[in-house]
Amino acid sequence: MARVSISINNQTYDIACADGEEQHILDLAGVVDAKVGELVNAIGQAGEARLLAMAGLLMADDLGEARDEIATLRSAAEIAAPAVEPAVEPAVEPGVEPVVDEKRLADVLDAMAGRIETIAQDLERA
Repeated sequence: MARVSISINNQTYDIACADGEEQHILDLAGVVDAKVGELVNAIGQAGEARLLAMAGLLMADDLGEARDEIATLRSAAEIAAPAVEPAVEPAVEPGVEPVVDEKRLADVLDAMAGRIETIAQDLERA
């Protein structure tokens, strides 16, 4: 078991983690530290436990919104996908490419890319 020292709001914490996960833990700590830093800038030092609790709540809210966005995208993708009966296989001759509605596919991919970009921007601001 590995150990890594992280810093959040100028406080150092020693954390145990699986071997090879040290950088991942440092990256996660950087996200938490940034969120706490935003809170300190907005409300000032409010005590370590309170800042960490508030940061955790804000991050949980961000995660909930991201999950909702993912569910919406998955639902949109299912609606956009043509329904195919699992037991019925379309007859395709060897060497013949199946027909794809490229316009519809492009529209769906554009919409999904836009939503993903919005989610990424929201996460960067978080």
